[in-house]
Parts: sequence; C-alpha cells; structure tokens
Amino acid sequence: MTAFALAAHGVNKSFIQGSTQVKVLEGLELQVKHGETVAVLGKSGSGKSTLLSLLSGIDHPTHGHISINGQVLGQLGEKELTRFRGKNLGIVFQQFHLLPHLSAVENVALPLEIAGVSSARAQAVEALEKVGLGHRQEHLPSQLSGGEKQRVAIARAFVVKPQVLLADEPSGSLDSATGDEVMRILFDQVSQRNMTLVLVTHNDELAKQCQRRLILEKGQLREAE
Repeated sequence: MTAFALAAHGVNKSFIQGSTQVKVLEGLELQVKHGETVAVLGKSGSGKSTLLSLLSGIDHPTHGHISINGQVLGQLGEKELTRFRGKNLGIVFQQFHLLPHLSAVENVALPLEIAGVSSARAQAVEALEKVGLGHRQEHLPSQLSGGEKQRVAIARAFVVKPQVLLADEPSGSLDSATGDEVMRILFDQVSQRNMTLVLVTHNDELAKQCQRRLILEKGQLREAE
C-alpha cells in the first residue's frame, strides 16, 4: 500500500478569460493518508470545486500532478482514467447529477453495470437500503425530495466500494435538518468502510467532523487554526 491515498504535488490551474490568464491554484500541495477525513474550507471563488475536479481526474492541472493510491492520474489515457476512477473513487456533488429517466435503483446500479458487474441491481438495492431508501428504489428523481436525491447520490458513490470519497458541498442545496441527516449518513458510511474522505464545504461545523481542516486561500492550502 502506498503511503498516501491521495496526493497533489505542485499543482497549478489557470484559465483564460478573454485575453487574461486567471490563476486559481498555484503550487498547491496536499497529502491525505489512507482512512483520513479531510475538510477543505475557503471563500466562494477560492477554487474549492476546481480542486475537487482535479483530484477526481474530471479536469487536469496546468502544471503538477495528482496521484491516487500511487497512480499518477496524468499518466492514464482517457479510457484508463475512466476505468480507474470507477474502481477507486466515489464522488458526491452538490447538485446530485442523477439521470432523470432512470429510477433510483437504476441510477445506483449504473456504475456497476458500466464495470460489468453481474449483480449490479442486487448491490444497488442493498446500497439504497443502507441509506434508508429501499422503499423508494423504483421512483424517478423527479418523484424524490432533495434529501432523497442526495441519499441516492451517496448510495451511487459508495456502491463501487471506492477507497477514496470526494464530496463537493453535499448538503449545500438542502435545508439544515435534511442536510444534517444526509451528512450523518455520509460520515457513517465513511467510518464503517474506513474510507478516505476529502470534503469541500463552507460549513465550519461540518468541517470539524473531519480529522483535519484545511483552508484554500490564494491558490494554496494551509492548516486551519
């Protein structure tokens, strides 16, 4: 096993807006141990979601590299990267990203079906039961509340048994009580499976549930005081 579940070394990310180069991340460093839970805090526009896109391999750094379990993501072709991400990463977004024409159980089963798992549906049903939605498995996303949609998204992220979970403001679009319940489920699943978690949030109380808090500021990460 490699020393770190997830690492970022000398990561820069910039965008071109018109004729101007906008630097979002500059020389960013991050090392997360296996089974560690880390929160990333920062002001709106500080680059938190950009960082998570890079860590997931959805986007690529301008300079530097990201590695998961010792595998440098930039060394993989697109097909290899998709396969690697499917086996090693779970991702929970603020806006759920459920496919509207698929039922809850079909949404959860999809990553397993893509991976060629024969028992995809049975595993998806089990995953929904773990987040308290076994009775809603045949419902479409349009028939579910915001909290239920996010629980489906959590079940989908966990169903592939990933070693690393990335979560981008997972309770950000939910009311306080629903958000608290969704995050309780997420943290319970992370703890039970001894998973590595990187949680992007603006909520300091939520961040305090993680073992370590980092602040993204001026393109770099620093330990929270």
